[in-house]
Amino acid sequence: MENSSLSGRILMEIDHVIAREVPKQKVPQNLKNLHVALLKKHYNAAHVSIDYHRRRVEMAIVMDDDDYDPKKVNLGVPTLHTNLWFRNLRDFLTSCIDSDPKSIMFYASLLKTFRKNEKSLVS
Repeated sequence: MENSSLSGRILMEIDHVIAREVPKQKVPQNLKNLHVALLKKHYNAAHVSIDYHRRRVEMAIVMDDDDYDPKKVNLGVPTLHTNLWFRNLRDFLTSCIDSDPKSIMFYASLLKTFRKNEKSLVS
């Protein structure tokens, strides 16, 4: 039972961070990094670029993980270039949240890094 309540708290906290309003002028780097990490995880993307003003996300989505070898430089991994438009950033990012155990662990580490970076910016 403790695991499900911890998972619920992690999901609620990641949703809370996503719900933060993105400033109109300049998005803080730690918030950008969090958004990019969420999209990379969900879409299995090698590269993600978010244009907050035009409401666009450009990604290079890895099509086949079988060609990836961590022991060598991977120049031939097949990717699909996408350019997505989103109406609402919060809804778009929330739709990328998965509730499987592996994703929950990823979100916990992401939140830890985000909080550490947030505190260092305030200090």
